[in-house]
Amino acid sequence: MVETSDEWITERTGIKERRIAAPEETAAFMGAAAARQALEAAGLEPEQIDTVICATTSSEYSFPSSACEIARMLNIKRAMAFDLAAACAGFSYAYSVAHAMIMAGQAQHVLIVGSDLLSRACDPADRTTIILFGDGAGACVLGKSEEQGTLAVYASSDPFSGDLLSLKVPQRGGSPDDAWLYMKGNEVFKRAVTVLAELVTRTLELGGMTADDLDFLVPHQANLRIIAATARKLHLDMSQVIVTLDKQGNTSAASVPLALDEGIRSGRIKRGDVLLLESFGGGFTWGSALVRY
Repeated sequence: MVETSDEWITERTGIKERRIAAPEETAAFMGAAAARQALEAAGLEPEQIDTVICATTSSEYSFPSSACEIARMLNIKRAMAFDLAAACAGFSYAYSVAHAMIMAGQAQHVLIVGSDLLSRACDPADRTTIILFGDGAGACVLGKSEEQGTLAVYASSDPFSGDLLSLKVPQRGGSPDDAWLYMKGNEVFKRAVTVLAELVTRTLELGGMTADDLDFLVPHQANLRIIAATARKLHLDMSQVIVTLDKQGNTSAASVPLALDEGIRSGRIKRGDVLLLESFGGGFTWGSALVRY
């Protein structure tokens, strides 16, 4: 599709494979599939969910939201349902909102879904983006527990650097070329490494922990060099980092829950392990959660 090679892509990004959604598949369709697996893993029925949050920037409709569509597909009735747009940091933002709702007594069980199809937003002739993004969805359920599970959450943004990573909403009658995803790769890379170093330090401080207390890092899957730099900051061996980037590419808001799912289902992450979930996305936005699973 573009002038590149498998070797170049692997060396620069760490990506070997990606998954692309079928033309009829949507963020809601993929999100519902992930949500069904999350409900099964949590041992919950749809009627026990009182809030659905879908982190996405690639919904088929402005409304109904993907969250409402997911609720319909799963027959979840009378739940608060809404989408949250924070690009690749969407899941971290959604986690923070869900945690606050549960702590405030506004919700008992919150279904958080991250679902994106950004492969469709990439210019097929743009080597800086077309090699990076895959499609996918991941989900989890947050609820009250006897033992504290969420030890700290943190999220922030830099609204003055949005021009470095942007995706314009297509306008009626406009050219598709006006709405391709744009990324100034080198600048985004440098910013992400700096921000994530600060993010992980801040989150651990809020949780009253140090890097030595961590069992696993569950990072946003954007670039292997960024992931490795964050691991070095935490003095973690790469065996303590959940990496799915090589198989899935950058799935935006889906990448953290997909990595979490992989870590748990593979048996690497076990009950009682301390995890640091973190992500960085366009806006710029970033967020994290320190969790005892």
